[in-house]
Amino acid sequence: MTLALQVDPQDPTPPYGQLHRQLATAIASGALAPGTRLPTVRQLAADLGIAAGTVMRAYSELESGGLVTTRRGAGTTVAKTPRTLSPEERQRLLTSQATDFVAHARLLGVSDGDVGEAVRLALGVGR
Repeated sequence: MTLALQVDPQDPTPPYGQLHRQLATAIASGALAPGTRLPTVRQLAADLGIAAGTVMRAYSELESGGLVTTRRGAGTTVAKTPRTLSPEERQRLLTSQATDFVAHARLLGVSDGDVGEAVRLALGVGR
């Protein structure tokens, strides 16, 4: 795996959430292809200087979302065919990511109007 994962101690998102977000985004974008083996819990925890339980929680949530599979002795790999999310799960993930985005913007001192404008630009609205 060549993906550069990182945990930012200044980020208001808990470390497991940061890992979950980065890995889920990499899987959704195709940067992590189906079948790609993820680092072991211990290895990733050591690489990032965080507790193994933090990595385990991120992996567990990815598995619950159908994005990865974990098999004893074989490790954790990107799911061959990611499970389709229910509308409720999709909304929960979208709300979580939007909450993270707004929290980051507020740390930067960005106004709500500028946050809205950034979203409109990202959606390609009003160009």
